Amino acid sequence: MDIEIKRLSSQQMIPFISDLAELRVKIFYEYPYLCEGDLEYEKNYLTSYTQFSESIFVLVFDDNKLVGASTATPLKNETDEIKLPFLANNWDLNKIFYVSEGILLPKYRGHKIGLNFSRQVEEAIREKGTYETITFSVVDRQPDDPRRPIDWNPPDRFWEGLSFTKHRELKTFFKWKEIGESEASPKPMIFWLKQL
Repeated sequence: MDIEIKRLSSQQMIPFISDLAELRVKIFYEYPYLCEGDLEYEKNYLTSYTQFSESIFVLVFDDNKLVGASTATPLKNETDEIKLPFLANNWDLNKIFYVSEGILLPKYRGHKIGLNFSRQVEEAIREKGTYETITFSVVDRQPDDPRRPIDWNPPDRFWEGLSFTKHRELKTFFKWKEIGESEASPKPMIFWLKQL
Protein backbone atom coordinates (compact mmCIF):
# COMPACT_ATOMS: atom_id res chain seq x y z
CA MET A 1 0.00 0.00 0.00
CA ASP A 2 1.16 3.51 -0.85
CA ILE A 3 -1.19 5.43 1.46
CA GLU A 4 -1.47 9.19 1.44
CA ILE A 5 -3.91 11.18 3.57
CA LYS A 6 -4.75 14.67 2.33
CA ARG A 7 -6.70 17.46 4.02
CA LEU A 8 -8.39 19.67 1.42
CA SER A 9 -10.19 22.99 1.43
CA SER A 10 -13.70 23.35 0.02
CA GLN A 11 -12.37 24.56 -3.34
CA GLN A 12 -9.66 21.89 -3.50
CA MET A 13 -12.33 19.23 -2.93
CA ILE A 14 -14.41 20.04 -6.02
CA PRO A 15 -12.42 17.83 -8.48
CA PHE A 16 -12.91 14.83 -6.17
CA ILE A 17 -16.70 15.08 -5.77
CA SER A 18 -17.51 12.36 -8.32
CA ASP A 19 -14.93 9.92 -6.93
CA LEU A 20 -16.15 10.40 -3.37
CA ALA A 21 -19.78 10.07 -4.46
CA GLU A 22 -18.94 6.70 -6.03
CA LEU A 23 -17.07 5.61 -2.89
CA ARG A 24 -20.00 6.55 -0.67
CA VAL A 25 -22.40 4.57 -2.86
CA LYS A 26 -20.11 1.54 -2.66
CA ILE A 27 -19.58 1.69 1.11
CA PHE A 28 -23.18 2.46 2.05
CA TYR A 29 -24.38 -0.50 -0.02
CA GLU A 30 -22.77 -2.69 2.63
CA TYR A 31 -24.34 -3.64 5.96
CA PRO A 32 -25.45 -1.88 8.14
CA TYR A 33 -26.75 0.75 5.67
CA LEU A 34 -27.83 -1.54 2.81
CA CYS A 35 -28.52 1.58 0.75
CA GLU A 36 -29.30 1.44 -2.95
CA GLY A 37 -27.25 4.53 -3.64
CA ASP A 38 -28.07 7.39 -5.95
CA LEU A 39 -24.93 8.87 -7.51
CA GLU A 40 -26.54 12.20 -8.37
CA TYR A 41 -27.89 12.61 -4.85
CA GLU A 42 -24.43 11.93 -3.43
CA LYS A 43 -22.79 14.45 -5.76
CA ASN A 44 -25.33 17.12 -4.80
CA TYR A 45 -24.90 16.37 -1.10
CA LEU A 46 -21.12 16.60 -1.28
CA THR A 47 -21.27 19.74 -3.42
CA SER A 48 -23.38 21.39 -0.71
CA TYR A 49 -20.47 20.88 1.71
CA THR A 50 -18.14 22.80 -0.59
CA GLN A 51 -20.40 25.86 -0.26
CA PHE A 52 -19.17 26.38 3.32
CA SER A 53 -15.62 27.61 3.88
CA GLU A 54 -15.42 25.88 7.27
CA SER A 55 -16.14 22.42 5.86
CA ILE A 56 -13.38 19.83 6.27
CA PHE A 57 -12.38 17.20 3.73
CA VAL A 58 -9.88 14.46 4.54
CA LEU A 59 -9.25 11.98 1.71
CA VAL A 60 -7.27 8.73 1.74
CA PHE A 61 -5.46 7.64 -1.41
CA ASP A 62 -3.62 4.47 -2.33
CA ASP A 63 -1.36 5.26 -5.28
CA ASN A 64 -3.69 8.14 -6.28
CA LYS A 65 -6.86 6.01 -6.00
CA LEU A 66 -9.46 7.29 -3.52
CA VAL A 67 -10.02 4.53 -0.93
CA GLY A 68 -11.37 6.43 2.09
CA ALA A 69 -12.68 9.78 3.21
CA SER A 70 -14.23 11.88 5.91
CA THR A 71 -16.15 15.11 5.45
CA ALA A 72 -17.39 17.45 8.14
CA THR A 73 -19.11 20.80 8.54
CA PRO A 74 -20.52 22.93 11.39
CA LEU A 75 -23.80 21.45 12.59
CA LYS A 76 -25.59 24.73 11.89
CA ASN A 77 -25.02 24.07 8.15
CA GLU A 78 -26.73 20.69 8.23
CA THR A 79 -30.25 19.56 7.36
CA ASP A 80 -33.16 19.84 9.78
CA GLU A 81 -33.14 16.07 10.35
CA ILE A 82 -29.66 16.38 11.81
CA LYS A 83 -30.18 19.61 13.74
CA LEU A 84 -33.56 18.92 15.33
CA PRO A 85 -32.47 16.31 17.94
CA PHE A 86 -29.90 18.78 19.26
CA LEU A 87 -32.33 21.68 19.31
CA ALA A 88 -34.86 19.52 21.16
CA ASN A 89 -32.22 18.78 23.81
CA ASN A 90 -31.07 22.41 24.14
CA TRP A 91 -27.64 22.04 22.53
CA ASP A 92 -25.96 25.11 21.03
CA LEU A 93 -25.59 24.33 17.32
CA ASN A 94 -22.85 26.94 16.98
CA LYS A 95 -20.55 24.86 19.20
CA ILE A 96 -20.93 21.52 17.38
CA PHE A 97 -19.17 20.11 14.32
CA TYR A 98 -20.87 17.30 12.38
CA VAL A 99 -18.88 14.55 10.65
CA SER A 100 -20.87 13.23 7.72
CA GLU A 101 -18.92 10.03 7.23
CA GLY A 102 -15.71 8.18 7.93
CA ILE A 103 -15.46 5.52 5.25
CA LEU A 104 -12.75 3.17 4.08
CA LEU A 105 -12.77 0.30 1.60
CA PRO A 106 -12.71 -3.10 3.39
CA LYS A 107 -9.18 -4.15 2.37
CA TYR A 108 -7.76 -1.03 4.06
CA ARG A 109 -9.45 -1.57 7.42
CA GLY A 110 -7.48 -2.82 10.38
CA HIS A 111 -4.26 -0.99 9.43
CA LYS A 112 -4.81 2.15 11.58
CA ILE A 113 -5.66 4.17 8.46
CA GLY A 114 -9.13 5.00 9.80
CA LEU A 115 -7.57 6.04 13.09
CA ASN A 116 -5.13 8.34 11.32
CA PHE A 117 -7.65 10.16 9.15
CA SER A 118 -10.16 10.41 12.02
CA ARG A 119 -7.49 12.15 14.07
CA GLN A 120 -6.79 14.54 11.20
CA VAL A 121 -10.48 15.50 11.10
CA GLU A 122 -10.47 16.14 14.84
CA GLU A 123 -7.25 18.17 14.58
CA ALA A 124 -8.78 20.32 11.84
CA ILE A 125 -11.85 20.98 14.01
CA ARG A 126 -9.72 21.81 17.06
CA GLU A 127 -7.70 24.29 15.00
CA LYS A 128 -10.85 26.35 14.40
CA GLY A 129 -10.92 27.09 18.12
CA THR A 130 -14.66 27.73 18.47
CA TYR A 131 -16.18 24.24 18.69
CA GLU A 132 -16.77 22.21 21.83
CA THR A 133 -18.31 19.01 20.45
CA ILE A 134 -17.87 16.64 17.51
CA THR A 135 -20.76 14.43 16.49
CA PHE A 136 -21.73 11.90 13.85
CA SER A 137 -24.73 9.63 13.31
CA VAL A 138 -25.05 5.92 12.53
CA VAL A 139 -27.97 3.73 11.55
CA ASP A 140 -29.48 1.90 14.52
CA ARG A 141 -29.81 -1.78 13.58
CA GLN A 142 -31.05 -4.50 15.91
CA PRO A 143 -28.36 -6.94 17.15
CA ASP A 144 -30.36 -9.88 15.75
CA ASP A 145 -30.92 -8.33 12.31
CA PRO A 146 -31.00 -11.36 9.96
CA ARG A 147 -29.10 -9.41 7.28
CA ARG A 148 -26.11 -8.88 9.54
CA PRO A 149 -23.09 -10.76 8.12
CA ILE A 150 -21.65 -13.42 10.41
CA ASP A 151 -18.23 -11.75 10.41
CA TRP A 152 -19.51 -8.19 10.89
CA ASN A 153 -18.38 -6.40 14.03
CA PRO A 154 -19.98 -3.10 14.99
CA PRO A 155 -17.41 -0.29 15.06
CA ASP A 156 -18.50 0.85 18.54
CA ARG A 157 -15.18 -0.14 20.11
CA PHE A 158 -13.30 1.91 17.51
CA TRP A 159 -15.36 5.02 18.26
CA GLU A 160 -15.12 4.47 22.02
CA GLY A 161 -11.34 4.28 21.58
CA LEU A 162 -11.53 7.77 20.09
CA SER A 163 -13.49 8.94 23.18
CA PHE A 164 -16.89 9.15 21.48
CA THR A 165 -20.00 8.23 23.48
CA LYS A 166 -23.32 7.00 22.12
CA HIS A 167 -26.26 9.26 22.97
CA ARG A 168 -29.53 7.40 22.43
CA GLU A 169 -31.53 10.46 23.46
CA LEU A 170 -30.27 12.10 20.25
CA LYS A 171 -32.17 10.22 17.58
CA THR A 172 -33.42 11.10 14.14
CA PHE A 173 -34.56 9.43 10.92
CA PHE A 174 -32.98 9.53 7.47
CA LYS A 175 -34.85 8.31 4.41
CA TRP A 176 -33.19 6.10 1.82
CA LYS A 177 -34.09 3.19 -0.41
CA GLU A 178 -32.81 0.02 1.19
CA ILE A 179 -31.89 -3.08 -0.79
CA GLY A 180 -35.16 -4.87 -1.51
CA GLU A 181 -37.38 -1.86 -0.91
CA SER A 182 -39.57 -0.42 -3.64
CA GLU A 183 -39.20 3.12 -2.29
CA ALA A 184 -37.30 5.08 0.36
CA SER A 185 -38.36 4.72 3.98
CA PRO A 186 -37.20 6.31 7.27
CA LYS A 187 -34.29 4.64 9.10
CA PRO A 188 -33.45 5.36 12.76
CA MET A 189 -30.14 7.14 13.33
CA ILE A 190 -28.31 7.51 16.65
CA PHE A 191 -25.70 10.18 17.40
CA TRP A 192 -22.28 9.77 18.97
CA LEU A 193 -20.55 12.73 20.64
CA LYS A 194 -17.08 13.73 21.75
CA GLN A 195 -16.33 16.73 23.92
CA LEU A 196 -13.24 18.69 22.89
